[in-house]
Amino acid sequence: MSVRGIRGATTAAVNEAGAIVDATEELLRELVRRNELAIEEIAFVYFTATPDLDAEYPALAARRMGWVEVPLLCGHDMDVRQPNPRGVQLCVRVLILYNTDRRQGEMRHAYLRGARAIKQDLDAMRSSLEAVTG
Repeated sequence: MSVRGIRGATTAAVNEAGAIVDATEELLRELVRRNELAIEEIAFVYFTATPDLDAEYPALAARRMGWVEVPLLCGHDMDVRQPNPRGVQLCVRVLILYNTDRRQGEMRHAYLRGARAIKQDLDAMRSSLEAVTG
């Protein structure tokens, strides 16, 4: 069995505890759905939030979902000097490390709400690399 990474991101409407937890829970539920995750196979979850989100830990959403045995850690995203075209405000990101026999390419990531811009940037970068190496 291997450990695979599953990425996701979303945005909270405002810097309030309820908004952060609600957005994070929506994201986690979507990642569980897309990947048919078994909670007991989650090795570790790392959450980050942009510096403008400090009203609550995003990991609280996972705890409320029953992920009490899963190691969780929260941190802040780098505060890259503005203007940063790849920056997304009020953003929660997650990296789930998951024990599975599936290949990395089978993992399904999720970018919700305002964080869809992150996926667009990633897709553009992937296309540029494929054009160069292609």
